[in-house]
Amino acid sequence: MIYEVRTYTLRTGAVAEFEERFAKRKPMRDKHSKLGAFWHTEFGPLNQVVHAWPYDDLQHRTAVREAMAKDTELQATSGRDLIVAQEAEIMTPAPFMAALGSRDYGTGNIYEMRIYTYAPGDLPKVLEAWGKAVPGREKLSPLAACWTSELGGLNKFVHVWVYKDMAERNRVREESRKGGQWPPQSGVRPIRQENKLLVPAAFSPLR
Repeated sequence: MIYEVRTYTLRTGAVAEFEERFAKRKPMRDKHSKLGAFWHTEFGPLNQVVHAWPYDDLQHRTAVREAMAKDTELQATSGRDLIVAQEAEIMTPAPFMAALGSRDYGTGNIYEMRIYTYAPGDLPKVLEAWGKAVPGREKLSPLAACWTSELGGLNKFVHVWVYKDMAERNRVREESRKGGQWPPQSGVRPIRQENKLLVPAAFSPLR
């Protein structure tokens, strides 16, 4: 299993229109492959939408993309005129990540995405430390996704956490630090970090 995580930066104020168009387009897109998650940014880089697509492997992705390119109905309903910039990265799920859609988080949630970039060669240490610490951390709030980058920006470690609201986020983060078990002690530190607070679109499988 791999995930393609696509980030679109939109024209200022265009998020609502883009999501409205995407909602109409989604049934046609679903014929080719299913959406894993769709969010827009509330804090962090604004006017962005982030969508995650699961594929069996790169060959599956290529076949889907080729079929989509031939789908004239799908091509006629794009929101390309609203897009300022696009990023696409192929992500590999961490060994301890539950597949997107395999757990029910209810509705009305917010999601915090943290993107850490490490020095080359550091990610195995990070994955080992996180694998030991995540079960305890998930007693406080679930880990929706955890990926390492395979294609695109390299040496990235991306984790997405689910919270009911900002008050729960603040409470959980404070509670998680007690006892020194969190954050995981891998012996290495990221060289760059970016945080995004995400709100799911109405049609997102993760709500």
